[in-house]
Amino acid sequence: MATAAATSLVNPVKERLRAGDVVMGITVRMSRSAEIARIAKTSGHDFLFIDAQHSIYDLETIAHIAQTALAIGIAPMVRVRGVNDPDVSLLLDNGVTGIIFPDVSTVADARKAVDTCRFAPLGKRSVCGGYPHFDYRSVPLSQAVPQLDDSCLVVCMIETVEGLENIDAIAAVEGIDVLHVGSNDLLTNMGMAGQFDAPEIIAAQDKVIAAARKHGKFAGCGGNRDVQRQAAAVRRGAHFLTTQTDLGFMMAAATQWASGVRSALAEK
Repeated sequence: MATAAATSLVNPVKERLRAGDVVMGITVRMSRSAEIARIAKTSGHDFLFIDAQHSIYDLETIAHIAQTALAIGIAPMVRVRGVNDPDVSLLLDNGVTGIIFPDVSTVADARKAVDTCRFAPLGKRSVCGGYPHFDYRSVPLSQAVPQLDDSCLVVCMIETVEGLENIDAIAAVEGIDVLHVGSNDLLTNMGMAGQFDAPEIIAAQDKVIAAARKHGKFAGCGGNRDVQRQAAAVRRGAHFLTTQTDLGFMMAAATQWASGVRSALAEK
């Protein structure tokens, strides 16, 4: 007999967001093994933001990372290549519990994201059996489908001026969970690349936060790799936060350590 734990599916990120907490994720661009899920847990993160848009990952690697993350209470999420990425449903069927869609600029984009991730009647996701989310136990679809639907986090990234202009209509689309500002791309689209303290990007974040609140969604902030600016975004209402890339964390720590040794050797 299947245990209650094996037939009950909860996304820890969704649970924390619903409780009003802040969730933090590592953007995964370099790691190719499941150790990154354990590092995320030990370092106080809640989810993995596996970047299949800008990094080269095969599906099997993502599935292995995702299944370890599932087992230890870290939510495995993947940023795909766009709303038309053909691998979305395959990722969701094999352990991923959230999809981040880049460059969502229109209501049509948002609806396409929902169609791909949600089961009918809200979406068009196909049903299979033997989901790893339930340790491959045979769970009746009458139980499995609603749990898979509820645990799946659908994140739409706002990265263009067009997306910002359409934010209220995008936020109104049923089935979206998070509206996530991609600071780097949005600033570049605004002709202000790298100007993270500009009033325009702060106003853009606030506009997304307001739309999210209005329509019962959560707001997120990404691409802004500064602790104080990230904390400021959280104080204003962005509860879904990507802190830094795995590559960025390693480079910063390695640089600090090597510089510290050289500084110590230079002391007289």
